[in-house]
Amino acid sequence: MCSHYESVREPERLLRYFGTQLPQDIRFDVWPTYTSTFIIHPGESESRDKAIPDFLALTGQFGLIPHWAKDTEFGRRTFNARSETVAEKPSFRNAWRNKQRCIIPAEAIYEPDWRSGKSIPTRITRKDGEPMGIAGLWSTWGKERFYSFTMLTINADDHPVMNQFHKPGAEKRMVVILPKASYKDWLTSLNHDAMTHLRQYPADKLITQP
Repeated sequence: MCSHYESVREPERLLRYFGTQLPQDIRFDVWPTYTSTFIIHPGESESRDKAIPDFLALTGQFGLIPHWAKDTEFGRRTFNARSETVAEKPSFRNAWRNKQRCIIPAEAIYEPDWRSGKSIPTRITRKDGEPMGIAGLWSTWGKERFYSFTMLTINADDHPVMNQFHKPGAEKRMVVILPKASYKDWLTSLNHDAMTHLRQYPADKLITQP
């Protein structure tokens, strides 16, 4: 799981790697309930209007708020969604059913390394220097359509890098880092096909730094 990450700060990097403009009034050092960037595919993009982009960056809370939640603090426990149960869990199933998939742009994620017996915050980045595009879901809440999003996770017990993190005995989890070539497919495909994108990112393409 991931509760702390760095969002993309530089507008030119977001435009270069994700093809969209950086929103205003977002946080770049992000924790649950903070406001940051997530990217969707506008429904009108399949039209012949070439002025409509394939990707659109929006501002939302890190921590998904289902329509039935009483307040936005609910997001403190919904910043990650298990891919194995996302279609059934009440907090996420509507977003999944409605294909409200998104990409969360991140320069780095942070996880706690417990191998020394103490929690050592560790920064994880792509080796090639490109930002990560993390698979997620988004939703709206309330009359004012308050946006929120969550990151999808998968098992990482056998991942050479991501199995180093979290407390001994706990299941190892990791977020889904999408290959750039699959961004549009992730956002637009049918749910059955979208599941095929929920795979481990290669360990040799990641760098860790305490």
